[in-house]
Amino acid sequence: MWQCDPMAEQLDEVTIRAARTADASAIAQVHVRSWQEAYAGIVPSAYLAGLDPAQRAVRWAEDLRSGPDEGILTWVAESGPRLLGFVTLGPSRDEDARRGDREIYSIYLDPGTWGHGVARDLMRTVIAEAGERTALSLWVIADNERARHFYRRHGFQPDGVERFDDVGGANLLEVRYRRS
Repeated sequence: MWQCDPMAEQLDEVTIRAARTADASAIAQVHVRSWQEAYAGIVPSAYLAGLDPAQRAVRWAEDLRSGPDEGILTWVAESGPRLLGFVTLGPSRDEDARRGDREIYSIYLDPGTWGHGVARDLMRTVIAEAGERTALSLWVIADNERARHFYRRHGFQPDGVERFDDVGGANLLEVRYRRS
């Protein structure tokens, strides 16, 4: 039975800001919850159940410390003290990337905030940071229709490049999207 999401009332004032190392634990919590919800039925359930926010927090703390030195930036969306989502942008890792091309490495929201405009605000932040003339790319699991629709709404289109990635023992097709 559907219940009203109590967070929906708290989303009136969403702030987007640069992530800090102190955000690592909250980012990891959102990352794990988002994966478990978004990839249910796509990624093996045992893998999703085994995701550990504490382990992810350690990695996030390191990534947030070293990221700026490597040109990797992360922003968070928050409402009051609660972290709602995050996005990470860095140099494109694709073999065919041109100098200056950028890649969205991740964009995830707490599932309770889906449909409230938070991802839109994070995406607008990334696009503004990169600049309208910078080519942006990202990779999305082909079966993640919700994400693919979101990216299309923001001017990204599949460019025909695909790859397979092993995620939890499943060989999943990923599709590259670009925004030029």
